[in-house]
Amino acid sequence: MSRNHFYASHVDEKGATVNNKTIKIGGATGFWGETDMAMSQFFAEGDLDYIVFDYLAEITMSILARARASDPTLGYATDFVSAMVKPNLQRIADSGVKLISNAGGVNPEACGSALREAIAAEGLELKVVVVTGDDVLGQLDGIKASGGAEMFSGEVFPPIDKVASANAYIGAFPIAAALTAGADIVVTGRCVDSAVTLGACIYEFGWSADELDKLSAGSAIGHLIECGPQATGGNFTDWEVVADSLHNVGYPIAEVSPDGSCDIYKPKDTGGIVNRGTVAEQLLYEIGDPAAYILPDVVCDFTQINLEEVADNRVRVSGARGRGVPSTYKTSMTWADGWRAGTTFWCIGRRAADKARIFAEEALMRTRKKIRAMGGQDFDDVAIDIIGEESFWGSHASSGSSREVTLKVACRHQDARAVGLLLRELSGVALGAPAGMAFFAGARAKPSPVIRLFSVLVDKSTLDLELVDESGAQAFQPPTTNDEIAAFEEPAIPEADPELGALIEVPLEELAWGRSGDKGDKANIGIIARKPEYLPWIAAKLTADYVGDRFAHFMTSRGIDRYYMPGLPALNFLLHNALGGGGIASLRNDPQAKAYAQVLLDTPIAIPQQLLEA
Repeated sequence: MSRNHFYASHVDEKGATVNNKTIKIGGATGFWGETDMAMSQFFAEGDLDYIVFDYLAEITMSILARARASDPTLGYATDFVSAMVKPNLQRIADSGVKLISNAGGVNPEACGSALREAIAAEGLELKVVVVTGDDVLGQLDGIKASGGAEMFSGEVFPPIDKVASANAYIGAFPIAAALTAGADIVVTGRCVDSAVTLGACIYEFGWSADELDKLSAGSAIGHLIECGPQATGGNFTDWEVVADSLHNVGYPIAEVSPDGSCDIYKPKDTGGIVNRGTVAEQLLYEIGDPAAYILPDVVCDFTQINLEEVADNRVRVSGARGRGVPSTYKTSMTWADGWRAGTTFWCIGRRAADKARIFAEEALMRTRKKIRAMGGQDFDDVAIDIIGEESFWGSHASSGSSREVTLKVACRHQDARAVGLLLRELSGVALGAPAGMAFFAGARAKPSPVIRLFSVLVDKSTLDLELVDESGAQAFQPPTTNDEIAAFEEPAIPEADPELGALIEVPLEELAWGRSGDKGDKANIGIIARKPEYLPWIAAKLTADYVGDRFAHFMTSRGIDRYYMPGLPALNFLLHNALGGGGIASLRNDPQAKAYAQVLLDTPIAIPQQLLEA
């Protein structure tokens, strides 16, 4: 069914047919459990071609794997069926909008079956096509034998009997093939987050596997809308400008042109904001090296992407480039590595932080004594965090002593009993604690499994991809490509001009936007200059050494990469070994680096006063 946007073609001066068709794609979810408010917004907007859904993170995959182990009909994001599709089936059918989702998790065929049952119950005819083949749990022996070292840390392969899930990050071409097969709803397992959007673009515009700039552009668009309202005011540095409208934050829509450029906007009469800052923050979110953002279909170069505010709440995105196509799939496994737990307390009064630390250390002494008496090993890791005194700020924390702090104590151990023992010692000595300890009433925390991430590269030929519909399965062969990666010359960062007059010191937040996140055990911090002329002064202060010092209390070993993106302009930092293992394996308060940008934005920057006045 055609909608009300611009589908047209014309003949240019050379007689060639030029396609001016645009498509509109709405990004409805960025994680499993997200609110369903995007659906009503998109149907009220009324002219979308596609709605895409991203549900999968490494933590999610481990949860879904445990669900499948207990019930073979589970292992997928059930709320995609119950909250997104079922209540909207008639509107989906009437509008002709197509849905693409990686809600299949570790059991995409079960998700497809649940969708077909729901569609049949409504008496509708909507075709569901499931993409399978990303699950390589049955091939671990071969993957281990072929090398199998962890792609970032070089760690040895985990014990196979402890692996809960193993899924390759597949690309967009099987999604496009599912749409070609007539799918109204496409469900995948572990595809890359942006592939749900790129697949629609490949299908609609006929992009081929060697049109690398277009594939990179489509991937950038997918990346911009894959986290829902993070591109439209959610988690925005300038949160004050949207604070009173986030209850109705608009979800992002991309209007995509055949050349890969697009406009990002939000539905009418919704909250939030779309401007260069919100879109730039999302562009830098968790991308690592912006000149080599490696996806299964293309190695992306985002360094020259340009953002232009073309209208109120509308930003045009252009300039992505492609450098090649990898010959491997990143494959992530989740595996069980013991147990962990944590609990929090409040301590109030004079020398509150000292009292909190003494309370935690005394509990640890008692617990370790009992573990030794039982012949057990020491803890794998212990974390004592005092929030209000130090924690995120490390040596940059205020020197003043707080009279109210929060104490968090957490631990990891191979034996759940040892973890439970520390929890018991912490709560069981409440009457013997220093004065001013306070507790939130409720049940004592319980040990939970530690799920570690292990990522490895596997050759693309390892996977047997299939498209599955109600009539059966059909093999899918990805297009063959040249896997040579084009060279990249690092652009030089402009130097600060000392002739611009007297300097004034201001917080980095006055000069830049920031967004941070995780890449396994790495932290990614993107800093975008509000004005291009600010960038040299920001870069002069934010060296790799400075950022390393700022986060030294978080890093188990020093290793920082700094990247420059002249198109925005921006700096992107990748901090290695900075998250205590990351995800569920970490005992940190912020195991996914969500707050790291806020710490860095507090940095004082010396800049010519005339630039600020201008």
